[in-house]
Amino acid sequence: MHLVVVTLAPTLTINNKLSAYAPYVKEMNLWFKYSDKITIVCPTQYSKKLLKTSFKRQDIEIISIPFLIFNSFFKALTSFFKLPLLFWTIYKQMRKADHIHLRCPGNIGLIGSIVQICFPKKVKTAKYAGNWDPEAKQPLSYKLQKWLLQNTFLTKNMTVLVYGSWPNQSKNIKPFFTATYTENEKSELPLRDFSSPLKALFVGTMGANKRPFEAVQLIHRLRKEGIDISLEMYGEGPVSQDIKWYRKENGIRDYIILKGNQPAEVVKQAYKEAHFMILPSKSEGWPKVVAEAMWWGCIPIVTPVSCVPWMLDNGQRGLLLDMDIKKDVSSFIHLIQNNKRLETISKRAQQWSQEYTLDHFEAEIQKLLQ
Repeated sequence: MHLVVVTLAPTLTINNKLSAYAPYVKEMNLWFKYSDKITIVCPTQYSKKLLKTSFKRQDIEIISIPFLIFNSFFKALTSFFKLPLLFWTIYKQMRKADHIHLRCPGNIGLIGSIVQICFPKKVKTAKYAGNWDPEAKQPLSYKLQKWLLQNTFLTKNMTVLVYGSWPNQSKNIKPFFTATYTENEKSELPLRDFSSPLKALFVGTMGANKRPFEAVQLIHRLRKEGIDISLEMYGEGPVSQDIKWYRKENGIRDYIILKGNQPAEVVKQAYKEAHFMILPSKSEGWPKVVAEAMWWGCIPIVTPVSCVPWMLDNGQRGLLLDMDIKKDVSSFIHLIQNNKRLETISKRAQQWSQEYTLDHFEAEIQKLLQ
């Protein structure tokens, strides 16, 4: 079977090995495992720092395409003139495919969503890694991609993998997930002691979208209310400088600990030891760190974006934030007043997350390719 992947994710050659963004590589290794021939249509340059790893298979044909950038008039004009060649390149590769796989959202995903209409008889999948919520405010290009992918008149023979279960979807939309741990990593953890002191985690990029500063403010406010709680923060980014200033100014350096980027094993141990994981994101696709925390019984405290309310069963497996500091402090204080309830929520979170293993994930991918 010849698998053709159309994606915005760049593939780079590092030390004579084809490499890309590590979480993307981890997933694509599973898709490639059940393919005889692989072609990736993607950009092959990237100027920013990227957590990279090499593909297990190196017998991959790479078809290089340019990035499309529309954030200035000159770049938009240049990108516009690249479009005909880009459409033709993607069309030629799709024509050779036995199975077409689109990675969405993104401008390359949008073009792929248009071109795939020309191949109604070919088997196709699309992984929509963004927020599929029909009510979400999103750019026009994202809305257009979603409309094309779920339009079964234009899009034939395609399964669209989305995060979460949403009402009133077309028959080709399949709720999907992403996994981190294997079946062998399941373990029955002893019940946590939810008496003070409490420990919370923040895991993710220290950027504006994840709102780490708001997580710090929540902990600071809880301490003012007499709650003995600390926050360990794993990740790096521009907001970390603001947090360093804030904790110094407010005398909470002992309770806000910046750990920076750490290996997966270190973060895993932190999940096992912490009581809560705070992630007040503005937007998410599948929030992997939330599922990871739940796997180890760490209770998530998160914003109700994308599929998060579904993951948390609308508050039965964690706490959904209002992003109103007074309400959120009150909700948290109410939550921790009952240790038995906390134990139940922790157990529910773990049981739900441990349904979504890498073994299950691979089996589902194999079904799609067969």
